[in-house]
Amino acid sequence: MTERGVQWRRGAGPLASWSSQTDGPTLVFVHGFTQGNRSWRPIAEHFARRGHRAVVLDLPGHGDSSTVRADLRTAAALVGDTAGPATYVGYSLGGRVALHLAVQAPHVVQRLALLGANPGLVDEDERARRRAADEQLARRLLAVGMEEFLEEWVAQPLFAGLTLDDGDRAERMANTVDGLAASLRNCGTGTQVPLWDRLRELTMPVLAMAGDRDPAYEAIGERIAAAVPDGAFAVIHDAGHAAHLQQPMQVITRLEHWLAASHHATLG
Repeated sequence: MTERGVQWRRGAGPLASWSSQTDGPTLVFVHGFTQGNRSWRPIAEHFARRGHRAVVLDLPGHGDSSTVRADLRTAAALVGDTAGPATYVGYSLGGRVALHLAVQAPHVVQRLALLGANPGLVDEDERARRRAADEQLARRLLAVGMEEFLEEWVAQPLFAGLTLDDGDRAERMANTVDGLAASLRNCGTGTQVPLWDRLRELTMPVLAMAGDRDPAYEAIGERIAAAVPDGAFAVIHDAGHAAHLQQPMQVITRLEHWLAASHHATLG
């Protein structure tokens, strides 16, 4: 498969994955709910053309991993087994999975970049309400089907200003209702044991990012950066929750600067 001059090769492992046919430091890109491996490819291809080995994959319940069922801890282990030691870049659901991997297997996560990711809800009642809400979403998805659910999903205030292009819409529509319902039930934020108290254990460089039109996650990102020993925060201007889709070049720039800074710090 060739896109923008980058050769993608199907990988082995428990999850469907593809890697660029380049050597160099590995960057693994982990997508959000209803998305798939292609959502990160434009950014992954940029880094592949600049000497990185880029890896994209489909999370459990999504894309070519639609039949895989896993909670967050198991999903994290599957991602690590699929991609191996690398810098992990995760958006939303993918960020929560990558964060779990960093906590569970820090030797696998050399660096960690999070976009719009939540370490968890501390209040038990809030988690219970979120589980109930995700269960309602799963039932709605199974009742109305992918097309109507997707329209309702992207119409949320969280995604204000986001317009799906044909490729993004097609990728999301290729998911299965059973797979996405399982992802909501197994990996929703309400199922997540909060990891805030474990952030101090992360000794690898950590970058937290959020769009400036996503104030709740902007505050979360700043808290993450302050909680880890080697943390940084970057805001993506004129972007909401899905900042990598709205402002990909800004995300690329923030990642490039952070990677260069962390590389020099390691050498130092």
